[in-house]
Amino acid sequence: MAVGWDTAVAGWEGFAPLAGDVVADACVVGLGASGLAAIEAFLDRGLSVVGVDAGRVAAGAAGRNGGFLLGGPALALHRAVERWGPAAADLYRDTLEELDRLSALLGPSVIRRVGSIRLAGLPGGPENETEAADRDAEVADCAAQATVMREHGIAVEEYDGPLGVGLYLPDDAAMNPAVRATRLAGGLGRRTPLHEHTPVTSVGGGAVVTERGVIRARFVVVAVDGRLERIVPALRPHVRTARLQMLSSAPVSSHRLPCPVYARWGYDYAQQLPDGRLYVGGGRDRFRDEEWTHDAEPTEGVQRHIEDVARRMAGGAVRVEHRWAASVGWTPDDRPLCARVEEGVVAIGGYNGTGNLVGPVTARAAVEYLLDGKTPPAWANALDTATN
Repeated sequence: MAVGWDTAVAGWEGFAPLAGDVVADACVVGLGASGLAAIEAFLDRGLSVVGVDAGRVAAGAAGRNGGFLLGGPALALHRAVERWGPAAADLYRDTLEELDRLSALLGPSVIRRVGSIRLAGLPGGPENETEAADRDAEVADCAAQATVMREHGIAVEEYDGPLGVGLYLPDDAAMNPAVRATRLAGGLGRRTPLHEHTPVTSVGGGAVVTERGVIRARFVVVAVDGRLERIVPALRPHVRTARLQMLSSAPVSSHRLPCPVYARWGYDYAQQLPDGRLYVGGGRDRFRDEEWTHDAEPTEGVQRHIEDVARRMAGGAVRVEHRWAASVGWTPDDRPLCARVEEGVVAIGGYNGTGNLVGPVTARAAVEYLLDGKTPPAWANALDTATN
């Protein structure tokens, strides 16, 4: 059943499942944003590639996220610089270059360069003393973020408007993630074989074993974010799957969100489409223990919280049309994984909830790692489980 973003790609014809054993120079497991970028990178180097996905393109987190195209890592830049050093600013610039590339490829009808707002607290002002104290702390954190962004030459402005106070990031963008994924997959599918509904059961020894056949390839990129540790058990200490939940509303008359908005330390987020519909997510921190799960079904508690976020973003009542959830990967140090599993196999994922640009950048680094022996950038966790 189509939910949320999926309604815009209801006519997607898709790709046939793998039909038996094949041989290629490279295989990519996962047809989300990072997997599609890896396929493109291999093709641009002249290699033959086969791509597979356990389900339908855009049926997972790649097509069911908030639709935010944000520069930089999951951590705000000042905190990332504090933890990783200058490499954090390098990742920020890499993601902005990826956004420019994506914008040129898909155009303004898909990629809307409207910026984003980081809001201190939620719209409507603090509703209790705890919210007030938290908002004050976040106002100070926004100021610290702005200082570090300016030090690194990255655009940022103070925001003080109808929604509250915070920061405006003019380089960011919005999209329908399902449209982005299917458009990219459709273009790549005309260049190389891609297969949906082809679950992978094991990777190793120069082979990707699926329920539909075996793909033999010299190079393999496992580009799976949520549930990565199931496909690559060696990564279980290094990445953990979490559930992110969202809902979408019927059109509301007030067009209060000029761009993607993330609030309350990034835990809550919303985008309003030109037709007035709201796409809202968040609340994971309020139900943290429950959301560390491989289950991808919405839950009552989180959805009730998101409904309140939607109400505050809209400035009034909203009518929910769709609810959904998706699985994503988290890492202990908030850096994405670019891990050598064995000779010729690299696994990428663990984007900490912001993989729309970080994922493709990590995928391109993985291909360079495999083909050129180039060490992944310092912003990536370049684990080598083949030797550790």
